[in-house]
Amino acid sequence: MDFFIVKILGQLAMPPGPMLILMVTGLLLLRRYQRAGRILLATGFTLLLLFTLPLVSKLLIMNLENTPALSQETLGQSDAKAIIVLGGGSYLNAPEYGEDTVGSATLERIRYGAYLQKKSQLPVLVTGGQVYSWIKTTEADNMKRVMTSQLQVPVKWTETRSRNTWENALYSREVLKENDIKKIILVTHAIHMKRAIMCFEAAGFEVTPAPLGFHSEGGLFTIFNLIPDAGAMSRIKQALHEILGILWYKLRYF
Repeated sequence: MDFFIVKILGQLAMPPGPMLILMVTGLLLLRRYQRAGRILLATGFTLLLLFTLPLVSKLLIMNLENTPALSQETLGQSDAKAIIVLGGGSYLNAPEYGEDTVGSATLERIRYGAYLQKKSQLPVLVTGGQVYSWIKTTEADNMKRVMTSQLQVPVKWTETRSRNTWENALYSREVLKENDIKKIILVTHAIHMKRAIMCFEAAGFEVTPAPLGFHSEGGLFTIFNLIPDAGAMSRIKQALHEILGILWYKLRYF
């Protein structure tokens, strides 16, 4: 039950929810408590504006995307024995496919995982279960199907029990323990890599990180980073999700 409570509270804490709550509360207070109402309205509006600025999103994300991309040299010298690709969400009841399939974030991860497998010839483990009971297929099963049938990359292991990054690491360790594999190449998005490394190292793995999908690249103080953009709020939401996730994991698991 606590897993679902955490999911719900996490969603409520994400923008633009808190800003809208501040603004609505401010409007309700205006008639009787004008000063307090105006403060809440101004605070909500200011935060809403700040959270649409690409500059703010980049400043937040830079502290999370602190693991560099995996170089060809590092890949060639790596003594890893397997590649682990983390699930990033499913596309449920996809009408164009007539079934559940991988979501956009997961597709990016398995594409990069396939690229690394072809470069290294290492065996692949995909990890991701059914976050909610009503979901028909696990993330890992969707990942394996797409990797094998569309990307022509073999998947040796599927881990289908996990519901979050901590469980990704824990259950992947159980799968690979039979083969005495501790050294891995870990594939996930750059913004998520910090939390992923924390979990997989705690599970006993020696991690060579392979992050993808960087958002913090490019100039910071440019005119375009000062123009409000809806995409910036989406990226800030991802960053806050990771920051809160790291804090929660340290309280819950470490």
